[in-house]
Amino acid sequence: MANKNPETPQLTLSGRFNHYSSTYIGGVARFYARLHSRLYARFGGTRFTKLQGKPVFRLTVVGRKSGEPRPVMLMLVRDGDDLLVCGSNGGHPGTPNWWRNLIAAPTAHVQVGKESWPVDVRVVEDATEYEKHWRTLVAGYPDFETYRALSPREFPIAVLSRAGK
Repeated sequence: MANKNPETPQLTLSGRFNHYSSTYIGGVARFYARLHSRLYARFGGTRFTKLQGKPVFRLTVVGRKSGEPRPVMLMLVRDGDDLLVCGSNGGHPGTPNWWRNLIAAPTAHVQVGKESWPVDVRVVEDATEYEKHWRTLVAGYPDFETYRALSPREFPIAVLSRAGK
């Protein structure tokens, strides 16, 4: 059935499932995410490159407490040469740990397929820029809109640019 009110987002089934998973069975979701990340790395970014039919990439950030590298698989959404990341956590009410690590360390490392490179991180704070990037994120991965509709918080967005650019 079509969404008749453009102000009300169309909630996707996959978005609802991911929200439920991250909110109520977080241990299972974290296990799958870690497994996905390990398999992606094991095959050099040539396999496990999609999640629910959408492209993903591997972000590695140094843990703010452990000092150890902490990889996470995220939806691959490009904005020109940059990558956009959203701390949606599947719509979970809490901010994801990878986001807290990203904020604590202003640089990170990404792997997109076989290619990898260091990135500089810039958190989007301007409201106009935020909305522009939000539209790009939703166009790349529509479930973000479902997460926002089901979550009590605003999701942070960051721009990842090749380091030294």
